[in-house]
Amino acid sequence: MTAPPLDVARIREDFPILTTPFQGRPLVYLDSAVSGQMPRPVVERVSRYQSHEHTNVHRGVSTLSQEATDRYEEAREKVRGLLNAPSAKQIVWTRGTTEALNLVAQSFGRTRVGPGDEILLSALEHHANIVPWQLLAQERGASIRVVPMSDSGELLLESLDGLITDRTKVLGLTHVSNALGTINPVKEIVARAHARGVPVVVDGAQAVPHLQVDVQDLDCDFYAFSGHKLSGPTGIGVLYGKKAHLESMPPWQGGGNMILSVSWEKTTFMPPPGRFEAGTPPIAAAIGLGSAIDYLQGLGFDRIAAHEQALLELATAELERIPGLRILGTAPHKAAVISFVLEGIHPHDIGTLLDAEGVVVRAGHHCAQPVMQRLGVPATTRASFAYFNTREDVAALVAAVWKVKELFG
Repeated sequence: MTAPPLDVARIREDFPILTTPFQGRPLVYLDSAVSGQMPRPVVERVSRYQSHEHTNVHRGVSTLSQEATDRYEEAREKVRGLLNAPSAKQIVWTRGTTEALNLVAQSFGRTRVGPGDEILLSALEHHANIVPWQLLAQERGASIRVVPMSDSGELLLESLDGLITDRTKVLGLTHVSNALGTINPVKEIVARAHARGVPVVVDGAQAVPHLQVDVQDLDCDFYAFSGHKLSGPTGIGVLYGKKAHLESMPPWQGGGNMILSVSWEKTTFMPPPGRFEAGTPPIAAAIGLGSAIDYLQGLGFDRIAAHEQALLELATAELERIPGLRILGTAPHKAAVISFVLEGIHPHDIGTLLDAEGVVVRAGHHCAQPVMQRLGVPATTRASFAYFNTREDVAALVAAVWKVKELFG
């Protein structure tokens, strides 16, 4: 039985920002790939914690501390359920995807990568899944190899087996390209890497808001994402790791909370995930992320995906009618992201002029400069859609781009 479509008009009532005057008109927010908007229930849940429940978690004997700890750990369990991870002990809180990937590189990577070894990355990576591995490679005397991509923004997987060698110690892979929207066949790539004994680290920042992610089905070794992409607060991220990996990894940062005992002679550490969570944690943000998960699961990820795909198809068809406009990233399997260039007009000018029309998009290299270099452009204009966007938002985008085109002649 097909689920009913989203009641977008009702959903939009949860987002006051969408009706707040912006450039003299209602805001058309098409920048969810950079950060999702928080619905009212999430904002209220964070506010309630800050106003009525706030204290530090763990080790407290007060009822207030114990209840805050319960809410905090309940949020971890919600993340476990979202990803279908085997245990909440495999869910590590971080500040975001970037910190999660750095944690893997600096803890797991350092135990595996040595002089002459190779780190394999895809050509579609965000800088957050490039730079940490470059730093590690430089430190350890290793090298970076790259799985190439086609003109349409798809990985050339026929090259994968040849790129994996006895020296390959880890493979870093984005689930969904933030710059182009390409959905990579993660399960297939993981299986092929594992057949050669290579663990896989997945950047899921752009996937989790749009897809139903099952880390056990993917069989990936690590999976990272950020709360603010998922209609949650900023400052909270998640690292999932396989149990054996997490238990073998040394701490990355030291301090309070992550220890069992400290003496001048020796420190012993908590088991995972505690050993990777030094210092006061992002309690309010974690509780807010748990609320965001509740909200999105209440809508249904299948319904969200169907709605966003319909908007993507509509926007693609309408934008392709504009002379001189070229969409970059035309893979058959895409999330709701459109990157485009308009002949003779810099993407920053397009973004600025769209902003004047009340349409918020992103212009730049999207922290994916190697992708831009591969496609021969310095930057693109990127529109990204979410579950609260409408066909009217698409129409506003298209009309604004036409206006830019006419302005530049």
